[in-house]
Amino acid sequence: MSREPRDAPQFYLTAPSPCPYLPGVEERKVFTHLVGRRAAALNDMLTQTGFRRSQTIAYRPACEQCRACVSVRVLVDDFRPTHSMRRILEANSDLIGYMGPPKPTAEQYSLFRAYLEARHPDGGMADMSVLDYSMMIEDSHIDTYVVEYRRRGPDHFITKRGDGKLYAACLTDKLADGLSMVYSFFDPEEGRRSLGSLMILDHIEKARKLGLPHVYLGYWVEGSKKMAYKGRYLPQERLGMDGWRRVEKE
Repeated sequence: MSREPRDAPQFYLTAPSPCPYLPGVEERKVFTHLVGRRAAALNDMLTQTGFRRSQTIAYRPACEQCRACVSVRVLVDDFRPTHSMRRILEANSDLIGYMGPPKPTAEQYSLFRAYLEARHPDGGMADMSVLDYSMMIEDSHIDTYVVEYRRRGPDHFITKRGDGKLYAACLTDKLADGLSMVYSFFDPEEGRRSLGSLMILDHIEKARKLGLPHVYLGYWVEGSKKMAYKGRYLPQERLGMDGWRRVEKE
């Protein structure tokens, strides 16, 4: 009888809970821990099979009668921004995103709270304390960054970072085959800038410069308005029962 390796991951199933995306539906998740020397390799493998990371946990929906949550990754080399996306890039040409170490700051937490209160006041993260936020940023065994978006300073060509006010931020994992946008947030009073779209477009460009073929956006949920935006970044691949399938049009 063959035996699993001593450090093989153990998977667990959560109890049913209300789905945050579709009304009247319950969700369950399967999850495992990302710790130790194999954490990065395990996270790479699991991400490619539809898992997402939250601190030292990798999880994936495991709902019995629903398959609405679909993992989405942008095909970096083939992606071309639409006319509206180019307008967003032009409108935010004064900002620059700096990939720094995963260190939480009071400024980040203040922006995070403002974003949650404006966009997700009843969401599962609404009660996160400053300690909870710090754990979300720091508790990782993966190659993780915080990308901060600020105005371009006079020496940004050298430092690659901006100055002044923090407009937006994204917790980002660097994987073997791409960048994974774990969680992003932005100033809700800067609606005209479309900062959420800017961060995705900027991550696509960052992945291109790093020679990485994918940007993982998490789950696209058909029928969920708040997840619909992920389907706009084309071409992309969506994970189904037969593997990753290329999608050219919405």
